[in-house]
Amino acid sequence: MPTDVALFVPCFVDQLYPHTALSMVKVLEKVGCRVHYNPAQTCCGQPAYNAGYAAESRQVAAKFLADFAGPATQYVVSPSASCVGMVRNAYPPLFAQTRQQAACGQVGRRTFELTEFLVDVLGITHVPGARLEGKYTYHDSCSALRECGIRAAPRQLLDGVAGLERIEMAETITCCGFGGTFAVKFEAISVAMAQQKVEHALATGADYLISTDVSCLMHLEAYIKREKLPLKTRHVADVLASGL
Repeated sequence: MPTDVALFVPCFVDQLYPHTALSMVKVLEKVGCRVHYNPAQTCCGQPAYNAGYAAESRQVAAKFLADFAGPATQYVVSPSASCVGMVRNAYPPLFAQTRQQAACGQVGRRTFELTEFLVDVLGITHVPGARLEGKYTYHDSCSALRECGIRAAPRQLLDGVAGLERIEMAETITCCGFGGTFAVKFEAISVAMAQQKVEHALATGADYLISTDVSCLMHLEAYIKREKLPLKTRHVADVLASGL
């Protein structure tokens, strides 16, 4: 029996990197999942929550729960550890002692970031047919590492991509400087942090800088393009879908 999966496509992916969502579909179907997409879905509420607007965030989050609380799918899978971290960690206090509390627990228990779903739920560490020539270094996003405990899964999957070689950079667990509204409120600090991260990546001689979160990659890519540096950013889903 195929595993039923509901896609949650975050705002950044939907508006700026739609190809990453399509890559996720390719990967999930390649490993035997039956993929469902609810076109009524919107945001998880994280931007408002991080800006301190709890009540407004709760309204958006309530819609997320309604969109994904149905019995049609076994799992909710997203290409964003940031949004998954929001559902798991911010929703419980947001919906404590409300009528949505039960739905919050139900949805949170079956919501996963793509790589942890593949490795920890399905037991898959290799996507057949995935191929990309070159060397890569990996950026541990704050949300993936600190909110979701994701570190080994993306590396296991990427190491299984034919033609791809990993070279770890220095301070891989250090923040890239994006941090949502942090990049707007503290621009100079944010840019300096991006510079540091990119310099560590360049020092490895890698062709690709890969991560689980397009928000981090967007921030780093902007610095790379501005400085005209020889480094390409890729979301892990796009790499796993290469060659499929």
